Parts: sequence; structure tokens; C-alpha cells
Amino acid sequence: MSVEPTDSADAQAPTLGARSAVVLVFLSSAAVLVIELVALRLLAPYLGLTLETNTLVIGIALAAIALGSWAGGRIADRTDPRRLIGPALAISGAAAAATPFLVRAAGAAADGALLLPAAAASIIVPGALLSAVTPMVTKLRLTDLAETGTVVGRLSGIGTVGSIVGTVITGFVLISRVPVSGILVGLGAALVIGSIIVEIMLRRPAGIVAPVLAVVAGGVAAAVAPGGCDAETTYHCASVQTDPDRENGRILMLDGLRHSYVDLADPTYLQFAYVTAMASVIDTAFPEGAPIDAYHLGGGGMTLPRYLEQVRPGTTSLVSEIDGGVVRIDRERLGLVTGDDLEVRVEDGRLGLGRLASDSRHLVVGDAFGGVSVPWHLTTREALTEVHRVLDEDGIYVANLIDHGRQQFARAETATIGEVFEHVAVLGPPNDLGIGDVPADGGNLVVVASDRPIDLDAVRASLTARDSDWAVISDDALTEWIGDAIVLTDNYAPVDQILEPYPATSRSR
Repeated sequence: MSVEPTDSADAQAPTLGARSAVVLVFLSSAAVLVIELVALRLLAPYLGLTLETNTLVIGIALAAIALGSWAGGRIADRTDPRRLIGPALAISGAAAAATPFLVRAAGAAADGALLLPAAAASIIVPGALLSAVTPMVTKLRLTDLAETGTVVGRLSGIGTVGSIVGTVITGFVLISRVPVSGILVGLGAALVIGSIIVEIMLRRPAGIVAPVLAVVAGGVAAAVAPGGCDAETTYHCASVQTDPDRENGRILMLDGLRHSYVDLADPTYLQFAYVTAMASVIDTAFPEGAPIDAYHLGGGGMTLPRYLEQVRPGTTSLVSEIDGGVVRIDRERLGLVTGDDLEVRVEDGRLGLGRLASDSRHLVVGDAFGGVSVPWHLTTREALTEVHRVLDEDGIYVANLIDHGRQQFARAETATIGEVFEHVAVLGPPNDLGIGDVPADGGNLVVVASDRPIDLDAVRASLTARDSDWAVISDDALTEWIGDAIVLTDNYAPVDQILEPYPATSRSR
């Protein structure tokens, strides 16, 4: 049984061929996933790379897909889809091209109140319109009710394949090679070109001028929008700032946060308090000037590897840094020179840790961050067991943690470290080391752990000599501070959920 158009004008209009239908569904579905993944990158400087941010973006994208699929099918039953597909692509392209400008302008606003509405609109508008293409195309291809299942199933499958391809290309190719703004403006231009082709195919080549102009305007606006980067790496919006108070001082900014400080002329100059605390631990744990074998989980600006290279000649430092773009900035902008004594591997820290030989390191430094939190898979008992395996019998593990308020994550991570190592201590600003239920201001804390006793008096003396007011707690005071904190495991590590919200007024990691 065939379905014949009831409108004589529609009956004379060109039909949409099977191949054209496949291309439209494939590309529109792929574009939705490109927008979703890139939206995560745009929001990271303002919300962090947390599970909540991922959940928010995925939820909004799924809502857009649901809305577009439902509305697109309903409208296609009431209006000739040939009149709608081209404009839907054109408006989607204009919205995609404008997204970098909208999100960055909203994020740079004083209170950030417009950020979430801008982000939601930037995902929902193009996502819903692109998702409406599939039911519209399906409506045009349903000319015989006997083939309904075949047509619907084929186009549904093609749409899923398009989503997969969009995800893979974005994650493995686009983000590592093209700036975020370039991806979205380029996608916007491609969608508008696609809309022109569709309109010509369906003999309605009109109404495209406004979307074309919107794409051009979006590209220009994205280029000058606030919140731009010196470089958009695989994981971060990165920039390097010059310290106005120190000629050779450089600050590595990742997603708007101060991640590392490097003095290009003096690697022994340590600006950040937590790095000073780490250096105090290391300086007192090993004989002065003696070379050590160190492994670093996370590199950033490579401040500590450079410091160890300077104060302990002959030291070997191996760094696992997941973001190759950060390593490139280190070399090009921060004067990093690698070699036999300082080797950097672009890899995930947990995987890099697993490749190391047992009892091969005197020191392991934990300073890896995704947004404002230690990646959860580096916080667990299983991960710390690997750290313990890599260290020799007198080895030291020192790690940088960040938490705020009740510090549930910092306490949980310290409790987890205590499950693996015999001796544990925590260093931090006095106001941040409240006991029991006393809330703390929060910020950076440093945890030190070993199977040998740690000379905490020497650590305190070193901190004092460096004009640091950080305190040290251990033994009963540490037990009281940890309280009933959970132990994190590979099976249960709700790091993003127990981490206190990052203060909106602070832009330092």
C-alpha cells in the first residue's frame, strides 16, 4: 500500500533519495555529539572537569535529542518536511558558531549567573533542531507502509552510527588538533552549507542569507570573546601569564586556574605554598644534595622536577603527564629541557605507574588534577598499592590535595593512604586543619606517607625556614581529623560527590 501526497504542489516537489536521506541523518546525528563533547570543553574553565559537569552536559544533550525527535516527528506530520530540513540545518549552524561567544561571555560575567542558561541554550537549540532532522527525513522516505520497519530501522541505525563517528572524530582528532572555537565555527559553516545544498535539492534556495551572516558573526565573536586561550590542548584551555612582580616568573593557567609557577632563571624559587611544603618534606626525607630517583604523577609546569634537578644533581625524574599540549607549552613557553635525568611521558598516570618496576623509586609525587580534583582513579586503595609497590622500603609518597568546607575528600584520601602506608601526616594552613566537625576554609593540603618514620620536627623546621606558616598533624590528631571518612576503592570512589564546591571567588588551584 502506497501513501500518496494529498497536496498537488507537494506531489510535484522533488523527493529525497535514499542516499541523501542516509547522509542527512548520519551527519546531523554526528553533529549533535560534536556539540555535546565540545560543550564540555567550553564549560571546564568555569565548572571544572567533574562528574557533575559531564552529567549536566549529557543530560542537556539527551533532553535536546528527545525534544527534537518528538517535536520533529509531530511537525513532520503537519507540514511538508521539505520546507523544514534546510532551515533547521541553517539555524543549527548559526547557533553552533555563536556558542563559543555565548558561553565565554556568560562565564566571564561578574557572577556567572548567565553561564548555565547560555550553556543550556547553546546545546538545546542546535541539538533539538538537528535531532528533528531524522524524523523529518523518515517521514519523506515512508512512501510504502509495507516498508515502515525497514525504513525506520535503517535510518535509526544510521543515526546511531553517525553519533558514534561524531564522538570518535571529536575525541580522537578534532579536539587534539583544532581549537574549540574553530570546531564550532567550522561545524556551523558546514551545517549552513549543508542547508544550502538541501534547499537547492528541494528547489527552495531561499532564506539562507541570515544564517550565513550569523555564522560569520559567530566566528568573529568567538575569536574576540573573553576567556580565550593561548592554546587549547586535549584537556585544557591553557595560557601562560607573566608575574608582574617577578621578571622571570611565569604562571601556567589551565582552565582559568593557576596550576604552576615557574621562575625561568631560578628553578629553586617556589611561589606556591603547597610546592614549598612538598619541597620541605623531600629536603628533610633524604640526605642534603643526594640524588634520588623520583616519579611524578602529573607534571603541569614541571616545577618540582626542575627543583630536584637543581638542588640534587644526578636526580632522575620520570613524569607522567596526560596532556601533551601542556608538555608542549612547557617546552615552548616555560623553558623545559628534557633528557636522561628528566623524562616526560604523555600518558595516564595510573597506566604509567603500572609500568614501573617494583622498588624502583625513592620518591613518588602525586600532583595530577582534572579541573580542581585529583582524578578519582589515582585516589583509590588499589592505586596507592601500586605507589607502595613502586617505592623502595625507605621511599616517600607526597601528594597535593585540594578540598574545602568539611574536607570530606581530603579526609577520605588520607584515610585511604593510611590503609596502605604505616606512617602518614598532613600539612596545611592552620585554619584548614580544623578538628572534628569544625569547618575549614579549604584549599591545598599536602599528605606525606611512608613505611619508615617521618621526621616531622625536621619538616616543621624546614617550613619555618621557608617562612611558611603551615602546620603538620599526625598520630592522634590526624586520626581525629580523619574521623569516620570512607576508604576509597576502585569499586567505590565518589570523589566528585564528596569534594566540596569550589569557591566561585577563587581562581587559584
